[in-house]
Amino acid sequence: MVAIKEKITKQMTVNDAIKLYPNTIGVFSKFRIDSCCGGAVSIEEASKRDRADLAALLEKLNEVAFGPH
Repeated sequence: MVAIKEKITKQMTVNDAIKLYPNTIGVFSKFRIDSCCGGAVSIEEASKRDRADLAALLEKLNEVAFGPH
């Protein structure tokens, strides 16, 4: 059985994105997103809290998870 990977969206929590795609932790670090204690919030909320560009963050997360588009 092949697992279908889901796209990383702004509604997904930081923790869930890292669990599904461990290699995204570097992207969160680059964007200065707290992926440790603050990882239980949505990516959208984390981007607002940590003043990161949401569109750029999602683009880079999905690039790392799935490869370049």
